Amino acid sequence: MNSAGLKILLAVLLAVAIGFAVAYRDAFDVNRLQAWIDDAGVFAPMLFVLIYAVATVLFLPGSVITLAGGVLFGPLWGTLYNLTGATLGAVMAFLIARYLASDWVVKKSGDKVKQLMQGVEQEGWRFVAFVRLVPLFPFNLLNYALGLTRIPFLQYLWATWLFMLPGAFAYTWLGYAGREAASGGENMIQTGMIALALLATVAFLPRLVKKIRHQDDVS
Repeated sequence: MNSAGLKILLAVLLAVAIGFAVAYRDAFDVNRLQAWIDDAGVFAPMLFVLIYAVATVLFLPGSVITLAGGVLFGPLWGTLYNLTGATLGAVMAFLIARYLASDWVVKKSGDKVKQLMQGVEQEGWRFVAFVRLVPLFPFNLLNYALGLTRIPFLQYLWATWLFMLPGAFAYTWLGYAGREAASGGENMIQTGMIALALLATVAFLPRLVKKIRHQDDVS
């Protein structure tokens, strides 16, 4: 099989896997994920990161896993595992789009690819930082679409990791706060207030980023 035929085959397999995952996404919940992690023992963090990465590639909701990370591992380790899994999945999708399934991604993304290409050509890693902080594009699709741009891989990698960190920490803490509330922990009110403060900060970041970009454009 030549390279063109292999790319077509991989694109078809990817589309089938995504379709299957989306069709059964309702079966993917926190309770089931927790059962898998509990059974993994010392390999639980590794399994969690792997599940997060695969879920990202297959368009499964990352919010469910991020909250579960806070429930299962607490705010600090949970943030680390969530961010590692999300970054690994983003990298996998990026490389699939760049080297294996570019035609499929173009069809899936439509005009959004043109917007991303223009943004990356004008701003480079700063545009990646912007779209990670400001949810203009669906996260899972964004990972694939950015693989079609000319941004260097290492710039994509560190910008993705760094600028996903605020949201990862906020939503991991939210999951942790939910665990504390469910268990009636002594610090549940304080933990809940911190969660609200973090979510408010993350919600404010897009406005701040847009303001900074607007000032840069004017100057």
